[in-house]
Amino acid sequence: MAAITAGMVKELRTTSGAGMMDCKKALTETDGDIQAAIDWLRTKGLATAAKKSGRVAAEGLVAVTASGNSGAVVEVNAETDFVGRNEDFQKLVMGIASVAAEKGDDIDGIKAAKFPDSSGTVEEKLTEAIATIGENMNLRRATTLNVDKGVVASYVHNSVADGLGKIGILVALKSEGDTAALATLGKQIAMHVAATSPQSISVADLDPAAVERERAVLSQQARESGKPEEIIGKMVEGRLSKFYKDVVLLEQTFVVDGENTVKAAIDLVAKQIGSPIEVTGMVRYSVGEGIEKEETDFAAEVAAAAR
Repeated sequence: MAAITAGMVKELRTTSGAGMMDCKKALTETDGDIQAAIDWLRTKGLATAAKKSGRVAAEGLVAVTASGNSGAVVEVNAETDFVGRNEDFQKLVMGIASVAAEKGDDIDGIKAAKFPDSSGTVEEKLTEAIATIGENMNLRRATTLNVDKGVVASYVHNSVADGLGKIGILVALKSEGDTAALATLGKQIAMHVAATSPQSISVADLDPAAVERERAVLSQQARESGKPEEIIGKMVEGRLSKFYKDVVLLEQTFVVDGENTVKAAIDLVAKQIGSPIEVTGMVRYSVGEGIEKEETDFAAEVAAAAR
């Protein structure tokens, strides 16, 4: 039996929203396995289903660039939120995004590439910025999307400058239809992705392990409610349909009109332009997601920025 520490209980409580004693019991029942404990709490109705993206901790900016049928998004992290308002840092991040758009999403390849309007590489430019601004910085990730025919649309939520902000989205639409109409639709879908953070484009794309975990939780919930075994299967499939509507892009209710699913909204535009439309790619970056940062108070952050 694994030792259940106060830190483990705190982590589970933060993740699940359940009470401290319930979290301790869940960890005891699951031998300290955090993920299994979350599922245990859910089967008991003590925690809601959640699309966990990780605790947002690191600071910095996301930069998005898109033109025609291609686009790129990058995340560059720094130690404090103040750096995101620094014009030099903003230019650095946007410059790295333009390199990614040209060179692809391999981090080592981006770092080795020449920085725009500079004699040095991206990595050298990062090192220079660290020395000048006084904070550690890191090019964490980059993704590019391309389509042969169609558009790649972008959206930045709460932007601090053109193409820069805390949340950045790219959406790739494959179609031979009117590019202006596709660009409008793509921007709307990107805004939808910013709001709903879907896990996949279609049900077929959804991680099979995530589906099986959800099925197991729903099955256990049904059994503990006392339902006969012969109707548990139907109950689970019905609840899985709701799960898909929560986490799958094409199954979600389109936030732009609040009525159609995203798939139905796409089909309407496809009919208008006389050409099928397929969502071939979707990327959503939120600064710092999944990175755990040492907790500091505001005064300490100000002091760090001042240094």
